Amino acid sequence: MREIKCSQIFDTVQEILKEINISIDPEVLNALQKALFKEESPIAIDILQSLIRNAELAADLQKPLCQDTGIAVIFIEMGQDVRIIGGDLVSTINEAVRTTYKENYFRNSLVIDPVFNRNNTNTNTPAFIHFDLIPGEHLKLSIMAKGGGAENMSSLRMLSPSMGKKGIMDFVLETVIHADGKPCPPTIIGIGVGGNFEQCAILSKKALLRPLDQYHDMPEWALMEKELLTSINATGIGPQGLGGKTTALAVHIETMPCHIASLPVAINMQCHSHRHKTVIL
Repeated sequence: MREIKCSQIFDTVQEILKEINISIDPEVLNALQKALFKEESPIAIDILQSLIRNAELAADLQKPLCQDTGIAVIFIEMGQDVRIIGGDLVSTINEAVRTTYKENYFRNSLVIDPVFNRNNTNTNTPAFIHFDLIPGEHLKLSIMAKGGGAENMSSLRMLSPSMGKKGIMDFVLETVIHADGKPCPPTIIGIGVGGNFEQCAILSKKALLRPLDQYHDMPEWALMEKELLTSINATGIGPQGLGGKTTALAVHIETMPCHIASLPVAINMQCHSHRHKTVIL
C-alpha cells in the first residue's frame, strides 16, 4: 500500500492550473505554427500570428492565455493500492482550485445555481472530478481548464445503430458548422462513441487529453479521425470563424461497447488554447 499526502496533491493541482492557464502546450503551439505555414487567407494568417503572439506574451508576462480561465475538470486514475492521507481528496482539490484562482487573479466562472441563483461562487469551485479505479499504486491526474465558449458548442445525440459511420460523421459536421466561430477555432474536437448517455459524454472529454498527433489504436477509427479532420477543415470556417483552411487542429475519438439498440455519440469541443496537463504521482 502506497501513501500519498493530500499536501502533495494540493501543490500539484495548484502548479498545473497555474501553468496551463499561462503557458500554452508546446504541441499546440507547434500545430498553430504548422497551420500558419499552410494558410493562404490574409485574415487567417493574421489571426494565427496573433494567437501565437498572444501565447508568447502570456508566458513572458505570466498572464492568462484567455480572460476565460475556465472551470477545473479533473480526471483521476487511482491505483487500488493507493491510500490518501492527511485530508480528504475532493476537499483538497477544491481548495487547491480556489487558492490558485484567487492568488493568480484568474476569473471565477461558476455560478451557485444554473437558473435561480446565478451569483458567482467566487471560488471557481466545485471542480468537476471524475474517478477511475485502476490496478497499482499510482495516482494519475489529468487537469483541464475548460472555457465556456467551446463547451457551449458541444453536443450529444442518441443515434440509431443503422446510421453507422455516416450518421456519426454527419452529426459531427453539423455540430461544427453550427458552432462556426463560437468555440474559438482552430479547435480540438473530442468525440465519444458508445457506452450510454452519460458515458459517451465523458469519453468525448477524455478524448481531448490525447496527444494531438496520436490516432485511435483501431485503424478504422483512426481513418475516421483523419477523414473528419479533412472534412472539418474543408468547411472554410477557419481561425476564429473568419475563413481559412484551419478550423480544427485534431479530431480524437474514444469508443466503448454499447447496447445493441443504441449508438450514443457526444462531441466536446476545445478552443485553440487547449489548456490541459497530465501528471502521475
